[in-house]
Amino acid sequence: MKNRKQYIDNQKDRFISELFDLLKLPSISADTAYNQDVLDTAELVKKQLEKAGCENMEVCETPGYPVVYGEKIIDTQLPTILVYGHYDVQPADPIGLWTSPPFDPIIKTTEIHPEGAIFARGACDDKGQMFMHIKAFEYMIQNNELPCNVKFMIEGEEEIGSPSLEWFVKEHTDKLKNDIILISDTGMISNSQPSITTGLRGLSYMEVTVTGPNRDLHSGLYGGAVANPINILTQMISKLQDSDNKITIPGFYNNVEELSSEERQEMAKAPFSLNDYKNALEIKEVQGETGYTTNERNSIRPTLDVNGIWGGYIGEGAKTVIPSEAHAKISMRLVPGQDHEQISELFSSYFKSLAPKSVSVKVTSHHGGHPYVTPIDSIGYQAAKKAYQETFNTTPIPQRSGGSIPIVALFENELNSKSILMGFGLDSDAIHSPNEHFGVFNFLKGIETIPLFYKYFTELSR
Repeated sequence: MKNRKQYIDNQKDRFISELFDLLKLPSISADTAYNQDVLDTAELVKKQLEKAGCENMEVCETPGYPVVYGEKIIDTQLPTILVYGHYDVQPADPIGLWTSPPFDPIIKTTEIHPEGAIFARGACDDKGQMFMHIKAFEYMIQNNELPCNVKFMIEGEEEIGSPSLEWFVKEHTDKLKNDIILISDTGMISNSQPSITTGLRGLSYMEVTVTGPNRDLHSGLYGGAVANPINILTQMISKLQDSDNKITIPGFYNNVEELSSEERQEMAKAPFSLNDYKNALEIKEVQGETGYTTNERNSIRPTLDVNGIWGGYIGEGAKTVIPSEAHAKISMRLVPGQDHEQISELFSSYFKSLAPKSVSVKVTSHHGGHPYVTPIDSIGYQAAKKAYQETFNTTPIPQRSGGSIPIVALFENELNSKSILMGFGLDSDAIHSPNEHFGVFNFLKGIETIPLFYKYFTELSR
């Protein structure tokens, strides 16, 4: 322990500087304008893995952006850990809300991170957390402490639903063979109370277009006589949930897993202050499905949210038009028992049924993923638990996350592997939002903790 902490302290400035090099590259997979930046980031990840001691390095072509692969096989009789992460990031919009440039990383102190936090797009999701694994691996190689085999699979399309990853996994099943998959793309409760994510929600992501007249119309000449697609769209959206915030799509809840009262009581043991939650978000009241707590609403219950809505004139000043079209992007987070393809079909049928004859409706399904739950009696969970206990001096709490990592279910189906989710981010890190950041404490604590997972997983696998 002392040697590991000492090594990390001695290399702290270099580790952060190398992470900054990654964060400076705007690897935005959703925007083709950043195509070269995404490719350059893949090359830099490869160089960092190679420098850390990986062998058989490849930047593997896919139908989309490449997957960076590397490995260190020390003994085929030993367990193999497959590390998954992603090097692509979300768009930085709205740029004007950032307090510093999103791709010019800087360390600032905050109330939650008095030791400093790294502010940049991708700092927490997922470049910072992915890079912890490279540096932890470097430590184990440099100090001859790697107890088992390791493979790295770092992709560049996670933020757009990993469209090429299933193809890659199926094409390279033998290469990716492993005993467990290790992922840090989640968070924990706090810096004093670690937690291990044991469940993820699935996702169904839709786009809808409501079309009225064949062109934008003068709102004075046609107003009141022709359907306004924006008005109609908002009315349709309002019918997707009832007064109890329950989703009204027929059949939506048919297969939802209902947790027992005992399981809900266990969840309730996690420290949580509703006042702190509201204050952090600067809201006066929370909202959600009647009959469930805030932590249950954002983890074990399915949801429906409008992620974007547009149409008509949104420029400066006034332009009095009835728009020809209105659009919205709508996501549904799903829980165990729900199939994202079936939910997409149910949504599409129901949404179209809400439209009056005065408009036409187009529904497009973008991407989705299945929910996932990992058992707390598994070797992987027990190894992670022991690792956190040793570095944080407290027992981690199992926690279901409201987020989605669709590829986790894919890994289980195609590779027959369980995943363990060792996240070190915090809810306050503003991932996907302006001013995303990752605590220096969290970054370094991750590097300190990860080698212990390797140690205990190897010991428990014997």
